[in-house]
Amino acid sequence: MAGMKGLKKKRRVQVIVLAFVALALSAGLIGFAFRDGINYYRSPSQVLEEPPEARETFRLGGLVEDGTLMRGQGKIVTFAVTDGVSSVPVSYSGILPDLFEENQGMIGTGKYVNGVFEASEILAKHDEEYMPREVIDTLKETGVYEDPNG
Repeated sequence: MAGMKGLKKKRRVQVIVLAFVALALSAGLIGFAFRDGINYYRSPSQVLEEPPEARETFRLGGLVEDGTLMRGQGKIVTFAVTDGVSSVPVSYSGILPDLFEENQGMIGTGKYVNGVFEASEILAKHDEEYMPREVIDTLKETGVYEDPNG
């Protein structure tokens, strides 16, 4: 009978160890899968202070700088994004959102290559009042944003 108790205890320890190994393995696989899916937000000042590697995908947000929006050949569009302190040139190939315009908030996803943010996706406000929370926070930090509601 004593041998049976020892066997049950040994089996229980094996199951617990196996559960921890499975949990660690699944956490590692989830982390590996998210590695490319997480895009960190940066303001133009942060990009210029610490330029990211050319292979790193991230989100850039701010206001579309007045007088910089240029539509080129085909779908190529260039403009600059500012946080009121610094400005980063942006190049985008595609169709811009309907409400995209100068002096409005935007967030773009892409890579910073040779001093230009090459956007793969551009998001703009979705109505007259809306501005992305990250952009508002960045503009408040630089003293550019004034809350229209007081």
